[in-house]
Amino acid sequence: MNNLLTDIDGVKVGNYTDVKNGTGCTVILLPSNTIGSCDVRGGAPGSRETALLAPDKHVQEINAILLTGGSSFGLDAAAGVMKYLQEKNIGYKTPWIRIPIVPAAVIFDFNIRDSKIFPIAENAYYASTTAAKKYSSGSVGAGTGASVGKWNGVQFAMKGGIGSSSKKVGKLSVAALAVVNAVGDILNEDGTILAGALNKNKFLGKKKRENCFFDKELLQTNSNTTLVVLVSNAKLTKTETNIVAQRMHNGFARSISPVHTSFDGDISFALSTNKIKATVDMVAEIGIEVTSNAIRSAVKNAMSLFGIPSLK
Repeated sequence: MNNLLTDIDGVKVGNYTDVKNGTGCTVILLPSNTIGSCDVRGGAPGSRETALLAPDKHVQEINAILLTGGSSFGLDAAAGVMKYLQEKNIGYKTPWIRIPIVPAAVIFDFNIRDSKIFPIAENAYYASTTAAKKYSSGSVGAGTGASVGKWNGVQFAMKGGIGSSSKKVGKLSVAALAVVNAVGDILNEDGTILAGALNKNKFLGKKKRENCFFDKELLQTNSNTTLVVLVSNAKLTKTETNIVAQRMHNGFARSISPVHTSFDGDISFALSTNKIKATVDMVAEIGIEVTSNAIRSAVKNAMSLFGIPSLK
C-alpha cells in the first residue's frame, strides 16, 4: 500500500480489481477547486469529457478522474463515479442540478483475457466508495490487464500495471499515478530495458524493436495505451495545467520506447489543487520526473497474470 498521490490533501484513490477476468478500474477523487487539463498523444485514444479540459473551455473544476480497462466499453463505468458524486452533492453548479465533472480514459486490455467482460458503472461506484489515502499499486484496478513490450506480439509481453511517484520541493508537492499498458519497452533512466518484449528470459532488444514499424498488422493486434494523472498543490491556471500536461509526455518518452505510436492512446492529465505559489516550469520539470518514475513503478510492482511474466 502507498499514498504517494494522496499525500496531496484531499486526493483519494480507489480500485476495483477483477483478477479472474483480467480487468478493472481506478477512480481518483479530487478536492474542491481542483482545476486541470490534458494532452492526448498517439493515434488511438479512448476518452470521455477530455474536450472539456481544453484551456478555452468554460468549466474549470474537475471532481474526479476515471481510468479503466475495457477500451471504449469501459467508458460507461464513469456513470458510477457520477452517481457517487451526485449523492455527495458534488459537481458543476447549474440553476437546476449539480453535474459531476468526471473525465475518463481507457486502456485496451482485451488482448490477454475474456473480451466479453469489462468494467461497468457498479464497479466504478465501488471504487469511489472505497477510495482512500492509501491504495495499492501493480496489477490492480485499471492496471489489472495491462501489459508492456507488445511490439513483437503479445506472446512476448511482460506485465504492466499501476505505478506512482512523487516529489516534494519545499512546500510544493507533485505526484503522479500511471496506468502502463504500452506497446513499447519500459526503460531505466540510463536507457537500458527495465521490462519489455521477452523471449526465453532475454529482452529482444533495441535493434529488433526498431524494426517493429515494418509490420503494421502486428502492432494493430496488440493495441495499447499509457495513462498518467499528475496532481500538484501549485496555484496554476487552466492554461498552465495544459502546459504541464504537454510536457509530461517528455516523461513518457524517457521511460517508454517506442511511444505515442499509431496504436497507442497515451493521455496525460495535469491537475492543480491551488494551494502553493510555484512557477509552471518548476511544476512541469518535476512532473516530467515523477511521470517517468511512476511508469517505471508500474512494472516494478506488477505481478504475473494470465501467463504473462512480471519483473518480480
